[in-house]
Amino acid sequence: MNIEQFNRNIVTMRNELMATAIRLSGNSETAEDLVQEVMLKLWSMHGELDRHTCPKALALTILRNKFYDGRRHARHEMTVTHVQQDHGKEDTTVETADEIDVIRRIMDSLPPLQSQILRMKEIDGYDKEEIMKITGCTPESLRQNLSRARRRIKEEFMRITAYNAMNRD
Repeated sequence: MNIEQFNRNIVTMRNELMATAIRLSGNSETAEDLVQEVMLKLWSMHGELDRHTCPKALALTILRNKFYDGRRHARHEMTVTHVQQDHGKEDTTVETADEIDVIRRIMDSLPPLQSQILRMKEIDGYDKEEIMKITGCTPESLRQNLSRARRRIKEEFMRITAYNAMNRD
């Protein structure tokens, strides 16, 4: 499926996906993130979409799965945070000083949409217009997701390298 077919067949479902996402999440911001993640997933499999008899059903299934995965992840994060507070343990997610590995791990921990947009922009070299077409993001949403991803990488990198430096001394 090329980009014109993708835009004609998949992007036109965006409003319906958004309505379903709002019903599931009850929050328009969360719904927007879910729909953008679905669009990213569908774009990543655009070469295989011709084999699916009903792309709409596939899109809705991906949307529901992403919503429930997000809820499970949030519950897990709350449990981990609670256990860490109870035991007074510090977060030691990355123990290596190799900067490339640290950044890769931080990128892997970003929310899927932020990670994908950052990879498309900084690694794959897509321009903003291409990213907006593929993801269905608005210019403001794209800017915010890039900014949040970069800020989180910077903050986490500084935290990790400071922690490693303290433990080496």
